[in-house]
Amino acid sequence: MRIALHEVSKGRNGQALPVTSLEFHTGAVRYALAETEQRPTVLGLIASGRMRPDSGRVSIDGASDAKDLRHRVALVDAPDVSDPHPDITLAGVVGEELMFAGAGATPLHARRWLARLGFEELASVPIGNIDPAARVRLLCELAVLRRGVEGIVLVAPDRHGGSPDGWWRIAGEFADRGYAMLVIVGGSAAVALERMHELDAVNASGPVEPLVLASPDPAPEPEPAPEPEPTPEAEPAPEPEPEPEPAPAPEAEPELEAAPEPEHAPAPPSEPAPAPEAEAEAKERGDAR
Repeated sequence: MRIALHEVSKGRNGQALPVTSLEFHTGAVRYALAETEQRPTVLGLIASGRMRPDSGRVSIDGASDAKDLRHRVALVDAPDVSDPHPDITLAGVVGEELMFAGAGATPLHARRWLARLGFEELASVPIGNIDPAARVRLLCELAVLRRGVEGIVLVAPDRHGGSPDGWWRIAGEFADRGYAMLVIVGGSAAVALERMHELDAVNASGPVEPLVLASPDPAPEPEPAPEPEPTPEAEPAPEPEPEPEPAPAPEAEPELEAAPEPEHAPAPPSEPAPAPEAEAEAKERGDAR
């Protein structure tokens, strides 16, 4: 199976999705870059036959058949379209998908299915709290349970965090199992361009050339950097070092020697002074007598 998008776009002047062309086929993984909040989902809907582009066309095995495309390609984890509510337990999500696949959908069936994949202990955990890689694994496994599914369009797995190696490896495993895989990711322009070069991804985010050109221009600017070499002249800066001279301040510590003032404390010996008062009292007594 081979799905091809021929210069498709969506929205006035391609605001929802700029002109984009790409292909993905059985047994291989293709990565496409789509930034902004809506473009990843819009691209996913068009690539899986669930949205008609405003320009261009989508074909499956050379024919334009949206119904066949929808039947054979599953749209996985697309924001606001096919992503499960974050508060629903994993067992609840599994039960619902089992029902769509025409299989037993009771809580017991869901737990047994999770046990076969080694995730039984996560049955009662909200899907919003599931590890990003485990989430991708489980949602893709559930998607291929549906009869006739031969391909998967996985939307923005990177939005859940974690290492890209997780969903990258998992997508590759599904491709090895014979599925056509398209993974739509976002990210900063610089990182996205590097990944596009490495993975031969398609850019569905519009023109980014200015960003590329901007990076090389500043590169030569560093050459004048040698000018700062005269900085050695700034060595006079050490002159302010003399400022530490105020260190004499500690000499002021001797002022603490003022403590000797207590030497005047001998004032207590002057206590005998009150003796005269006693004499006065004696005289008063004498007078009284």
